Amino acid sequence: MTYEFRLPDIGEGVVEGEVVRWLVKEGDPLREDQPMVEIMTDKATVEIPAPRAGRVGKRMFSEGQLCPVGKVLITIEVAEEAGAAAARPAPKAAANQVAPATAPKATAAAAATATASAVTSSAAGGNNGTPSRAVLATPATRKLARDIGVDIRQVAGSGPNGRVTAEDVREHQAPASAGTAGARAATPVATAPVVRQAGDVRVPFRGVRRKIAEHLVHSRHTAAHFTYVEEADCTDLVLLRQRANERLAERGVKLSFLPFIIKATVAALQKFPQLNATLDEAAGEIVQRRSYHIGLATATEAGLIVPVLRDADRRSLVDLAKEIDRLAEATRTGKMSREQLTGSTFTISSLGALGGVLATPIINYPEVAILAPAKMSKRPAVRDGEIVVRDLMNLSISVDHRVVDGYEAAQFLAEVKASLETPALLYLESV
Repeated sequence: MTYEFRLPDIGEGVVEGEVVRWLVKEGDPLREDQPMVEIMTDKATVEIPAPRAGRVGKRMFSEGQLCPVGKVLITIEVAEEAGAAAARPAPKAAANQVAPATAPKATAAAAATATASAVTSSAAGGNNGTPSRAVLATPATRKLARDIGVDIRQVAGSGPNGRVTAEDVREHQAPASAGTAGARAATPVATAPVVRQAGDVRVPFRGVRRKIAEHLVHSRHTAAHFTYVEEADCTDLVLLRQRANERLAERGVKLSFLPFIIKATVAALQKFPQLNATLDEAAGEIVQRRSYHIGLATATEAGLIVPVLRDADRRSLVDLAKEIDRLAEATRTGKMSREQLTGSTFTISSLGALGGVLATPIINYPEVAILAPAKMSKRPAVRDGEIVVRDLMNLSISVDHRVVDGYEAAQFLAEVKASLETPALLYLESV
């Protein structure tokens, strides 16, 4: 007997999931609770197990396709005596079967979109909270539609299976200056295909990479970005770190520059709380956070993820170093929980020795600022009228101009610079 397994509701506000990887083939024998497929949502990637033993019938969606919640994901040929019982569960019951059998497996996708998902109050709702028709769209796209006053039910989707994309929403919003312009606004123009050439290597644009792209495009569209750059003389910091590491060696602790940068950043955020904030547009309020959870943008083979170092203001330099190492290890081994990837109030994006000269980082929505320390290097500088060699580092900060003025961003970065140039104060506060 054929049992139709429908994609369950695997998280609040989730309306669809992307098939990342099938773990079974059609015709394969199937054990109860055997992992069948990896599904990626806006919140995390989950491994869905088989609700029944039997044999794989038909996989209804291919890898890279989006399956709406409640649609048949896979059919399972089950024994006749189990068939009647297997046919009874509704989609919601299927969700209850999935939850205890497997825990969400955090990936770069969760880092790329978890923060945006956390502030999406109603992923299934239409504009102004009106219940929507069966529209395929991610929570981020639905929020964009609400933010700019577009009824997503009226938008024609150009994505896979008719999915409404952020570009569709913006195209629909575009004002019509004439009849033909109005037609273009109602019917999004399809993207022209890229002409294939000999030697091309085509990599599927899906999974983690597509979630990162959607999150960054949403941030770029929502926040009014501007970037400000300052130079810090870290010569004293280099010497202090060297002495500190000599003393800490017997404890098996080694300080990088990042704990100092985090300490300096938190001290500046406490003086300029507008940068440790988020904009609640629905309520018409700027929410200044009084917790200091620092996101650490990290490049991995799977893509960019942002583990969160919580309560940075309560930690010493040694505590910060240990927590950075712990998060780095969890990131490398893919053992990040969703809690470790959500809730940041401010993000630091550092490439360490590969940091270049300066950057214009994209804000980690819904935050309002992101700091990008560049590479520290020995360069000539003028001190007391003489040219000397100093350890210099550029600091770039991208800020949402809707919330933070340019002068305030400059004051904030000047405070970070001052702390890094007089690092003994940071060290003393951490002892």
